[in-house]
Amino acid sequence: MITGAGGFTGRALAKVLADKGMTLIGVGASDHAEHLVGLSSYHQADLSNAAALTAILREESPDGVIHLAGIAFVGHADISAIYDVNVVGTRRLLQSIVESGIACASVILASSANVYGSAREGALDETTPLNPQNDYAVSKVAMEFVANVYRERLPITIARPFNYTGVGQSTEFLIAKIVDHARRRAPIIELGNLDVARDFSDVRVIAEAYARLLNAASPSGSVVNLCSGRSYSLREILHLVSDLSGHEMEVVVNPALVRPNEIRVMSGDPARLEALIGPIVSPSLEETLAWMLKDGH
Repeated sequence: MITGAGGFTGRALAKVLADKGMTLIGVGASDHAEHLVGLSSYHQADLSNAAALTAILREESPDGVIHLAGIAFVGHADISAIYDVNVVGTRRLLQSIVESGIACASVILASSANVYGSAREGALDETTPLNPQNDYAVSKVAMEFVANVYRERLPITIARPFNYTGVGQSTEFLIAKIVDHARRRAPIIELGNLDVARDFSDVRVIAEAYARLLNAASPSGSVVNLCSGRSYSLREILHLVSDLSGHEMEVVVNPALVRPNEIRVMSGDPARLEALIGPIVSPSLEETLAWMLKDGH
């Protein structure tokens, strides 16, 4: 069962799991499921409705649950919703799994590398101290602590994805914004610090990682980074998009998008992930950008 099945990551994950021959149950807030590929069944329900979640779980009795539903944009304006959905909503789901009585072999919860904040420069592993610096990150830290309450009752794995992108991502997110501007031949783009470098993965690789984690042997409560281990600066990304699209934009640095004392280079350490699921063949960022420029909307 995939919660948030209609979202950016959920759609990519459904394709990966369907290609592996799995029977998929989708759960999402939208009542429109016809555009979702690979699902055997779909249920409209959101994380505020514990009774509906419990009923779906009893009806479908999934062997595994991948919980992607939540507010994913750091700058989301409704602070109360961030906490209600990401923290309280996750608790409702976990309690519903317990109350449904199903024999679930794996529960994967999507947290975020934002929980590390500006902990330190370089490659961050799972032992890096948590240092959340915005409400979204705090909500994910709280969600992880909520998960600890259930770790003796459910086989929980907490995934901390770093940045990732691909076709279908909202233009609220950085690379999708740049690609969208290039596709539209926009003359100007407003960005923040061009020399900050971060870890970026392809959404198809992140989906493959989630899929493999379903069968990974790890103790309940285990935490794992989903990342590439490589960092790219905003300036490098702009050059790649310009070369691929043949369109060069004027870049205006908006002071409102520049964070004070921002760490220059930060990436994830994928060692624990690879130890659990093996290596994943990952496309280059250039290949991901070319895919987005060709097939994006």
